[in-house]
Amino acid sequence: MESRFAGKLFAFFLLPLMVLPFLRFRAPGNSASFSAGSVSEAAHMQIARASHSSTLLPDGKVLIAGGFGGSGTESSPYRSTEIYDPRTGSFQPAGNMTIGRTGHTATLLKNGKLLIAGGWTGRYNVRRSAELYDPATGVFAPTGDMVVERAGNTAALLPDGRVLVAGGEEPSENALSSAEVYDPSTGKFTRTGDMTEPRGEATATALRNGKVLIVGGGSGHYPSQNVYLSAELYDPATGKFTSTGQMAVGRHKHAAVLLGSGKVLVVGGSDNRDWHGEYSSAEIYDPATGMFSVTGTMSTARFKLPYAAVLLGNGTVLVAGGGSFAEVYDESKRSFSKVEGSLGAARFFASATVLPDGKALITGGYAESGGDLPSTTGAWIYRP
Repeated sequence: MESRFAGKLFAFFLLPLMVLPFLRFRAPGNSASFSAGSVSEAAHMQIARASHSSTLLPDGKVLIAGGFGGSGTESSPYRSTEIYDPRTGSFQPAGNMTIGRTGHTATLLKNGKLLIAGGWTGRYNVRRSAELYDPATGVFAPTGDMVVERAGNTAALLPDGRVLVAGGEEPSENALSSAEVYDPSTGKFTRTGDMTEPRGEATATALRNGKVLIVGGGSGHYPSQNVYLSAELYDPATGKFTSTGQMAVGRHKHAAVLLGSGKVLVVGGSDNRDWHGEYSSAEIYDPATGMFSVTGTMSTARFKLPYAAVLLGNGTVLVAGGGSFAEVYDESKRSFSKVEGSLGAARFFASATVLPDGKALITGGYAESGGDLPSTTGAWIYRP
């Protein structure tokens, strides 16, 4: 059976059969002959990782934290971290986290420190602990415990500097509807309102109006899970979640990116069949109307890419996970273009980080290879 971290299955509300062929359709304009920039191999990481975090620090370096090595190593998430320096193009070992984590969140605070929260710490093992990384000292230190044990959770920085942590799963794989808020001034988590649905493998996107958009995700146990079409908004002023528009399809293990227009691009993901239910489709959420609309189709179906899609400085979106190549979404054209260069194999639970010079660093992920799911030390640079 697939790794706990690489592929927990959920199910979704069944859709009319007439919808599915449309969702799998590849738009003629997204042919392989179109390109937008290029990807090339960079120096390798110190350790093979998937389901890790990758965060741009205030000094322009990138902290790579945690993750796991692939199938057969799911009981040993990494404590180790490493730093990528764009000036030298190399990775160097950094300090260890207080515990091993995979499927955690990493949120850069306004004070320059990094909040690491949640994640699997071993097979069927989730803890309430959280920790702070201080770039000035290179040291991880415990901070207040979360109210609830959670992994596969989401996190979003709020306008006032606090952090919303929502959903995920508890050790028995039950999805959580609970949410909590971390206050850097006190180092404590406190409960806030519950989501309208329990959600694991969802996405959280901070909107320009100060609210947070939670999209998709799933609950339940295979083979009778639900994967949601629904979305909801968190309002930090009231501490409450309210339902908003529905997507065309239920998605989990997808990605969501705030666009320059203030709208949100939702790409890929899958239904309850995971490897056999991946989507090439994408949708746009408009905060002004509270509705989703279908947009251009990717060149390939992708899932397991929640942290491998990023907004670039030129306003386009790089989608680098879940496939053997990257592609770029242009909001003005509502279309995707394939990027030149290969990642060698489809990279699941990889990460992408925009660098100060406008390039993007793509790291890790694992490749499907029969029953073995090995993570990679590989890293790549995207050049617009």
